[in-house]
Amino acid sequence: MEKQPTILSKRGRTFATSAIALQAIIINEQEQFLLLSSPRRNGRNEWQTVSGGLEAGETVLDGILREVGEEVGDIQVRPLTVLHSQSFHYDENVRFMVGINYLLRYEGGEVVPGDDMVGSKFRWWGLGELETAVTQGSATLHKTTHLWQMRRAVQLYRLLKDDWVETAVLQPPLL
Repeated sequence: MEKQPTILSKRGRTFATSAIALQAIIINEQEQFLLLSSPRRNGRNEWQTVSGGLEAGETVLDGILREVGEEVGDIQVRPLTVLHSQSFHYDENVRFMVGINYLLRYEGGEVVPGDDMVGSKFRWWGLGELETAVTQGSATLHKTTHLWQMRRAVQLYRLLKDDWVETAVLQPPLL
């Protein structure tokens, strides 16, 4: 079995290295999710959350907020919490990737798909509406977007929506 790439710290400790995939699950006051559908991705019209890769030198939160700006425009969001993380095989060149799904509360602004989502459709979906559409086959979710994530997001949103967390405490700048 091929090993994951590693890096050696200054003190001689070996750490695994991985590419990082980011997923922003954006929910509004009506407990609806912002999803995008781009026919340019795999030639299919699948609904998905805002997603992208962490860039070198970025914090996780900076990367999430950058991806939101690039893919849906100048909207205002409030970070609530990491919803889920996992590791997975991306492709033959990126054998090991870490995925981080972040829950964000929509605070306002106009959604304008940009970057690699230019020309995409966007829509606010309620959980029940999305579950029905997926079950009946009238909507398809991208392989990175799952109904269980949306269910968990609603639960966490209800718990955290009114809490204020100083984001600097969550993610200090990198040195």
